[in-house]
Amino acid sequence: MTAATASTGRAIVHRTRGSRQGPITRLVSPGDLGELLKPFVFLDHFAFEADPGYKGFGMHPHSGIATLTYMAEGSVRYEDTTGEKGVLPEGGVEWMRAGNGVWHTGAPLGGSPVGGFQLWVALPAAEENAPAQSLYLAPSQVPQVGPVRVLLGSYGVATSHIPAPAPMNYLAVRLTDGQRWRYAPPAGHTVAWVAVNEGGLGVGDRSGGPVATGELAVFEESGVAIDVEAHGDTAFVLGSAAKHPHALVTGYYSVHTSPEALERGEAEIRRIGARLSPEQRAS
Repeated sequence: MTAATASTGRAIVHRTRGSRQGPITRLVSPGDLGELLKPFVFLDHFAFEADPGYKGFGMHPHSGIATLTYMAEGSVRYEDTTGEKGVLPEGGVEWMRAGNGVWHTGAPLGGSPVGGFQLWVALPAAEENAPAQSLYLAPSQVPQVGPVRVLLGSYGVATSHIPAPAPMNYLAVRLTDGQRWRYAPPAGHTVAWVAVNEGGLGVGDRSGGPVATGELAVFEESGVAIDVEAHGDTAFVLGSAAKHPHALVTGYYSVHTSPEALERGEAEIRRIGARLSPEQRAS
């Protein structure tokens, strides 16, 4: 993982700007790029302007997946049905293993701009109906090596405090204008992508031009290193993983490996939902 030129490296096979609904842009979902990128099955980029009246996402359920929310800017309040609640500040990370079922909510704080990414990871069969688990990391608990913050998995000498459910890395990287960086994926990590939230990213002669702000790029499946160069001061997230070997069986808020596992998860979601008060559902 050393400096390198951006004139060679791994080819991009797909680009997208996703679909935008209000302040949220969905870059990946199971019905499209999720099939190429699994275990990474959803990726949302959110960018809220200052609006003290905005109430956020509302209480909603998941099962069969884990969500990882990374705050690139601003802070949000959170609450979930494992009993956790508090404030996730800029640079913080929320890990929510929905497992057999959980409800959670989040909303911007302070009337200042808020931005970041929420990633959904498909869980292996052994964990998709496990008890829900939530973990919240302060910025100081997210390890950093050079320009790289390790949100999930490992990079260099650093390993995330979050237990990855399968072989995968999820990194937040910030480069200065003209800075070059190489990512050499671990053995078996044939799935890889980047999503840029600031600046632009040169990724080699075969790429079709820089990956721009707001764009996600999917790399060809291989173990080849990824060479990049920042066009302006640039911030992006990168994911790499071993391919998820299961089918994606989806519900409205859930992704499982089989219809039977989905039914168990949705039954638990209904059970928890029936216990929520009207005030909690409206939060």
